[in-house]
Amino acid sequence: MRRPVGRLLGAGRTADVYEIDEAWVLRRDREGWGDALAEGAVMAHIRDHGYPAPGVRLADSSRTDLVMQRLSGPTMLGALSAGTMGADEAGGILARLLRQLHEVPARRPGSSVLHLDLHPDNVILTPDGPYVIDWNNTEEGDPGLDWGTSAVILAQVAVDDEPIAEPARAILAALLADPSHLTLDGLTEALRRRAANPTMSLREVELLGEAEELIRVFMRG
Repeated sequence: MRRPVGRLLGAGRTADVYEIDEAWVLRRDREGWGDALAEGAVMAHIRDHGYPAPGVRLADSSRTDLVMQRLSGPTMLGALSAGTMGADEAGGILARLLRQLHEVPARRPGSSVLHLDLHPDNVILTPDGPYVIDWNNTEEGDPGLDWGTSAVILAQVAVDDEPIAEPARAILAALLADPSHLTLDGLTEALRRRAANPTMSLREVELLGEAEELIRVFMRG
């Protein structure tokens, strides 16, 4: 039986976050695609190695429900929208978080722990520094894929005609200030996965070609 939930705090593409108390929240998967226990185990592993991920209570979690630390602060996207953080700073933080993550020992030799959805709406700016949330896509593999995924997400926004396009381009430029981490193989695979992602809208998929062109500009320096 599913555990009862409190007040709804937020909703994403596939999951909702509910209040438990002042210290903990419950994230519930609406679609049944993920494995919250496996995701929580990765979060506990990287947190043990000093990475800023929320704490988890695995004993109280299930395949669809993840009990995790309640964080205080705006998302990076919220701070950008409010004008309290600049695009250059945001891109630099994203790059630092990716480099730091890929230094965490993985269970599979020769691989790195990957987030595969690191963008401004998945970073919470707490009083203790930025924390990375939403680990349901995590796996172990080539760091270039992680850099490629973040770059593609930002580039899709940057080539659209929304007001946030210009800041997204600036964030992407800062993220790829050192483009050596992003490989062509990583970019190709990131584009393939985004195109196949069932949560993508038709418009988002249509933007992938322009997004790739923009990323390649930054990769060439």
